[in-house]
Amino acid sequence: MHSFEELLKLYTSKFDVPHFPDQPENLYEPAEYFLSLGGKRIRPVFCLMGNELFGEIEADTWKLADAIELFHNFTLMHDDIMDDASLRRGKQTVYARNGANTAILSGDVMLICAYECLNGINPELLQPVLGLFNKTAREVCEGQQLDMDFENAKYVSLEEYIKMIKLKTSVLLAASLELGALVGGATKNNCNHVYGFGRNLGIAFQIQDDYLDCFGDPEKFGKIVGGDIRRNKKTFLLIKALETAKGAQKAELERLLGNNEEDKVEKILSLYKELNVDKWAKELEQQYADRAFKHLDDIVVVSARKKYLKEFAEYLLQRES
Repeated sequence: MHSFEELLKLYTSKFDVPHFPDQPENLYEPAEYFLSLGGKRIRPVFCLMGNELFGEIEADTWKLADAIELFHNFTLMHDDIMDDASLRRGKQTVYARNGANTAILSGDVMLICAYECLNGINPELLQPVLGLFNKTAREVCEGQQLDMDFENAKYVSLEEYIKMIKLKTSVLLAASLELGALVGGATKNNCNHVYGFGRNLGIAFQIQDDYLDCFGDPEKFGKIVGGDIRRNKKTFLLIKALETAKGAQKAELERLLGNNEEDKVEKILSLYKELNVDKWAKELEQQYADRAFKHLDDIVVVSARKKYLKEFAEYLLQRES
């Protein structure tokens, strides 16, 4: 059994090698550059942890983990184009460095490389693995489209926002765990609980992220507080505030969203507190965390095998505010 940190170190040593040919250089060098930017690599390590719930890590799981990491980076490379982003992990994006056309093509070839990794696994596993991988890839695209649609929507319900977060973010966490479990020989019931754990953990994590953007300590959170508010980004907190506010509070909130006055962040945060949106967000996060850990408890393996997955999930959800 390995902790997240141990598996991350093992995975990084295996993954940080060249993945593409030398030529044509203008296609493959930007892809290698983007992978060199690193990342948290939670998804491929979750795949390994999902496998290790059920025994020793199978050789095929490393190939699956690579496919997941390559797919995730493909989505990020294309996200940077859609977001007109110049920086990723503190370095130039491929979009800013090499242009949109190269970023599109290099992202495309990264996705093809992900499928080449899948093609190397046991043929008996290929059909269920491809089924889940393709379903998840499609859902991630659906989530990204919904996120873009919401930017121009006047009103987004909480239910719609949760659906978007589930598709854009949490299904890939969930699928990473389940893919590892599939290779480990998990039963259908166990696979369902593994997936449910990852899906609910992903939603809880996003609620926490939205909360910390408003109420976190910038020194500990690593971001400037109120970034989402400055961009009028629809988050759990803003959506709940718009649903809850009445009369003068509603009018003031809508007025603040319509301009960029200097103390906009402070005024909206004050309204959030008046509306108890901050407390509501923490309660909602706990609800999804409880669902996640209930699924983890219901996985039918000896509890010792769940130890490191539970510890890492608790760590993710206990970032200091």
